[in-house]
Amino acid sequence: MSVLVVGVNHRTAPLSVLERFALDAQEVAKAVSGLAALDSVREAVVVSTCNRTEVYAIAELFHQGFDDIQQFLCTSAGVEADVLSAHMYTDHDAGAIEHLFAVACGIDSMVIGEGEILGQVRDAWEIARAEGAARTGLNLLFRHSLEVGKRARTDTDISRGTASISHAAVEMAQEHLGDLTGRSVAIVGAGTMGEGISVALRGAGVGNITVLNRTPAHGMTVAERTGATLRPLDDLSSVVADVDLVLTCTGANEPIITTATLDVPRTSQAPLLIIDVAVPRDVHHDVGDLPSITILDLDDLQSWANRGIQQRTEAVAAVQVLIDEEIDRYSVASASMQAAPLVAALRERFDDIRRAELSKVEGRLDDEARRALDVATTKLIAKLLHEPSVRLRLEAGTPRGERLASAVVDLFNLDDPTSDNE
Repeated sequence: MSVLVVGVNHRTAPLSVLERFALDAQEVAKAVSGLAALDSVREAVVVSTCNRTEVYAIAELFHQGFDDIQQFLCTSAGVEADVLSAHMYTDHDAGAIEHLFAVACGIDSMVIGEGEILGQVRDAWEIARAEGAARTGLNLLFRHSLEVGKRARTDTDISRGTASISHAAVEMAQEHLGDLTGRSVAIVGAGTMGEGISVALRGAGVGNITVLNRTPAHGMTVAERTGATLRPLDDLSSVVADVDLVLTCTGANEPIITTATLDVPRTSQAPLLIIDVAVPRDVHHDVGDLPSITILDLDDLQSWANRGIQQRTEAVAAVQVLIDEEIDRYSVASASMQAAPLVAALRERFDDIRRAELSKVEGRLDDEARRALDVATTKLIAKLLHEPSVRLRLEAGTPRGERLASAVVDLFNLDDPTSDNE
């Protein structure tokens, strides 16, 4: 049994490919359910952000699991296998574990040290748990990924300075427009990214911010936090005609800014800058042909962010030390999970069954017979569980031990020893 990661990200694929594999929360839930239903896959978590779409899985066999996951991704995205294989990366066991920890720490992000990814990893795990796709193996792995992600941000300087895509987008706008003070800005989308952009704009001195969102309640939350004006998405054309800068970050599956959207006389005399940080992109490619309009997207943001990577080299090295430590902790926890707690849970489950069955007949027995039956059934359970208990302890910390532990938890419906109450 192997821990496996298969994915595409900003390092391996251009935005035009990334957006074809992007999934929203509902699509992620459907994907993990479908993956976990494959014969070769026991558990699955899908992390899909503007930087990446990755499948983490517990696979019965590495090669069969890899083939099935690759085919699943291609079918879901409606692309040929060669499109995916040209940009895909995969790793297993120690390599897959280290990759997830690096993702959670933000050192595999477009903006090194960005903090948004940690919440996105947590959300992906929670969706998989809700769908029953993450159980013994991935619950332990993702719990450790969140722990090392938190340590990276508290114990190192990795998140110092610009550490989010939303703040990077605003800084890139400043580089192109100069001082943003006095500029009028529209934010299209009021999710986590939109809220981050709104806060960053206010910090940059922008006083005139308009938030447009399909759901008024979500837009109101963002507007109230930063003192922005809330407008319905239907007003997009008129708002864009009156601003200098548009930052768009919706979760729409189709472009929402088209040439028709901009077919309104501009009241602002300044050229229009549009920064599109959505995946899939919110701005139709034809808009780039219009005069006096500049469009920047995540490909441009990556080029901009790459210039600052060298400044964080020392912080990345410090984070790598934490990752190595967490891999060791995870290995110990994995072995411990497979042995004593699991053996205790298994014995408790069998004893509960034994007691329940005894209670059905004890009314028909005298005291001596009840004591004799209690002793006999206790010894019987002990003998039946002796060999499984010894095997679980001997194999703890090995791939076979992981397979045996997961099978015992699933077969006997035991409480997952790796779950937490966070």
